[in-house]
Amino acid sequence: MQHPLKIAVLISGNGSNLQAIIDYQQQHPDVYQIGLVISNKADAFGLQRAEKAGIPTCVINHKDYPDRVSFDRAMQREIDAQEVQLVVLAGFMRILSAEFTTHYLGRMLNIHPSLLPKYPGLNTHQQAIDNGDAEHGLSVHFVTAELDGGPLILQSRVSLLPDDDAVSLQHKVHQQEHQAYPLVVRWFAEGRLQLKNGQAWFNGQPLAEPIQLEEFSGEL
Repeated sequence: MQHPLKIAVLISGNGSNLQAIIDYQQQHPDVYQIGLVISNKADAFGLQRAEKAGIPTCVINHKDYPDRVSFDRAMQREIDAQEVQLVVLAGFMRILSAEFTTHYLGRMLNIHPSLLPKYPGLNTHQQAIDNGDAEHGLSVHFVTAELDGGPLILQSRVSLLPDDDAVSLQHKVHQQEHQAYPLVVRWFAEGRLQLKNGQAWFNGQPLAEPIQLEEFSGEL
């Protein structure tokens, strides 16, 4: 696999996970390089983060396209023109078409703020509170056509305390996300992580269950 691995990051908003990936790139420039940041919203703060770091950006407004497929094809053209080897979804708030996910199958990652398969979709922190969960967390997974349903790679857990609200819980999960996501991107760049036969493989072995972040704290 070519080094540094060239990646594209798709965002819709603040871009805090993008910033974590940028920070890691600056500390480890030989591992991966962000070749492009795409946002479907022109006012996404993550675009400013990318521009400050000297990373090319592109705005593709989904409202300019008649349907999901044509919007996804426009993104695909931009991504493929950069010869990107990995697509990283970082708070990208659009459901992707099956055509797009199939094109990048095994080459696209997502991070989701819950312990999947619990709470796919939105408002995960409030759902965990409302259901009285003792723990919450995040999941990094390969992207497939099933929303938040692709093969799991890594999870990290946080305790849900009685005085937690959705904001405090989100903050705790974000802290873990900013460690987890650059690490998984690095694993992919190093050839340690693959998608084979519908399953995530790590270090040449299929993952029977997701890796737990704390087990790899020495690599952070």
